[in-house]
This record gives sequence, structure tokens and C-alpha cells, in this order.
Amino acid sequence: MSDNAGGDESAGAFKKAIEKGAEAQRDFVKSYSAVQQDAIHNFFSTLQGLTYYNAMFKTTVQSGGRISIPEAERQALNIGDGDLVQVIIIPIHRRKDTEPG
Repeated sequence: MSDNAGGDESAGAFKKAIEKGAEAQRDFVKSYSAVQQDAIHNFFSTLQGLTYYNAMFKTTVQSGGRISIPEAERQALNIGDGDLVQVIIIPIHRRKDTEPG
């Protein structure tokens, strides 16, 4: 009978260990979810800040590497001839008939 009592103690200890592990996993998932939500919130806040006084549009590169700012964006941002602006370029489509270099 004493062997069975030892087995019950081992089973009880094993069950407690499993419960602690499950609790640790739940806590990890909760904290990870909070971190993930904070990261998403920060990303969208940053994106909103970047686009508040800015414009985002697509344009085609013309001869000599020139690009045009559409009239609606120029008016919305009160951009006039001779104003200095900063441009961030993200290529989205390349013509197939031209090769780099």
C-alpha cells in the first residue's frame, strides 16, 4: 500500500507541475499579446504622424528622373514653386523593357 501512496504523491506533483506550466504559458500569451498590441498601436500612431502633414501618392518617373507632385497634394500642403520638400522613394513597379545599370 505504501507504494501506491508514493505513486499518488508523484502523480499529484506531476499534476501541479503541469498546472504551473499551463499557468506560465497563459501569462506569457497575455503579456505577449499586450506587447503586440502596443507595437501595433505605436506603428499606427507613427504612420498617422507621418501622414498628417504629408501626402502619399504614386507618380511615374519622367525623362531626366523628374517626378511631379499632383495639384491636389500641392494645394493641400500649400506647396509652391521653389519650396523645398523631402521625398522618400519606394519603387513599386519597374518597367520590364529597361535594365538597371
